[in-house]
Amino acid sequence: MKSRGPFCIRNAAADTFAMVVFCFISGMIVEVFISAMTFEQSLASRTLSIPVNIAIAWPYGVFRDWFLRNGAKLSQSSLMKNLADLMAYVLFQSPVYAGILLAVGASTDQIVTAVTSNAVISCGMGVLYGYFLDMCRKWFRVPGYYQQA
Repeated sequence: MKSRGPFCIRNAAADTFAMVVFCFISGMIVEVFISAMTFEQSLASRTLSIPVNIAIAWPYGVFRDWFLRNGAKLSQSSLMKNLADLMAYVLFQSPVYAGILLAVGASTDQIVTAVTSNAVISCGMGVLYGYFLDMCRKWFRVPGYYQQA
């Protein structure tokens, strides 16, 4: 990953697209099939999450890139990149997700189950999201990404 400036419109667009699409799909799967929320509760949660994800997408991308840069200082391995993606995803997304669920009226038990399940599933989701985000940045021709093979 090459360094990029503090703000690039392509970067913000790619990060926003990736966050909205990935979180809508993965969140609904967790909420309905693991947390036993109703489809209506999940749809309300996912609908509320869209503006939230739009607002946090670019800051999350900056936060993730910081984790990747610092992880790369320790090791250039793909394992370190995956670990950095996982840590960034869980640490950034869990409080945001809990707030969304609280706002849509999920019970405390549902929130704890959903956030905990999401944190556990994030062992794979954070890494998958990292790959999806990188792919979106290439699609949007973000400087430092689209030049890479």
